[in-house]
Amino acid sequence: MDKRAVLDAAAASAEERMLLGRVWDKYDFCRLKNLPSATAFLSPQEQSAARRLLQTLGAEEGFCFFGGYEGAERCRLFFLPDWAWEPEEGSICCLRCTWYQKGSLTHRDLLGSLMGMGLKRESVGDILVGEDSADVLVSDTVADHLLQSWDAAGRTPLRVTEVPTDHIHIPQVKTKLIRDTVSSLRLDSVVSSGFALSRGKAAEAIAAGKVQLNWAVCTKAAAEVAQGDTISLRGLGKCCVEEVGNQTKKGRIFVSIKRYL
Repeated sequence: MDKRAVLDAAAASAEERMLLGRVWDKYDFCRLKNLPSATAFLSPQEQSAARRLLQTLGAEEGFCFFGGYEGAERCRLFFLPDWAWEPEEGSICCLRCTWYQKGSLTHRDLLGSLMGMGLKRESVGDILVGEDSADVLVSDTVADHLLQSWDAAGRTPLRVTEVPTDHIHIPQVKTKLIRDTVSSLRLDSVVSSGFALSRGKAAEAIAAGKVQLNWAVCTKAAAEVAQGDTISLRGLGKCCVEEVGNQTKKGRIFVSIKRYL
């Protein structure tokens, strides 16, 4: 298999090509050395690209995506030799940050603080923020450094301790269920319903590359959407098509869309 040709065909950009090259290197290391290997944390879009590559390579088993807890958005891709059943314990660490003033810190504040310490985004997984604490999933390679050095986010003092991943505090996600009818399951029609936009505004956002369908940028307004698909719109968040129902007498289609607030 011509590695260069495969990467050129699989990648949507030069940056994604570099990412997929690193994924392939980890895959080869595990396969040839029969030892575990893992990528850094991947965004949902990067996970989607990695899955496409693995499908091209014919890899159907011996790997898993895991972000420290079930349902994590940002995950590491673990390649497992035939003697391993799951990722090595401690490969993802959970750091609990606590502060005194309720509601004083946001996801952006904490992530900005970490980036200000020189960390790369790929070293940090999900940041689960509560009123006076946050659980931050990080790679094992940076956990000790953060435990020793991360003592503030902006002007807010932090107390940082490590907790087992089975004690993670997962905040309740606020959502809104939208029940509507759409003229078709075209992407522009579903985006219009899910984000309360006109059909024209939805089409403009899609053409501008602001919309992702299942974590991949989609610029085709006529792209078909199915039950279970996730749609994100830059600046407005994301929604998920929970259910596609029957047609009305006028030919419109019932849909239930979960909008994340």
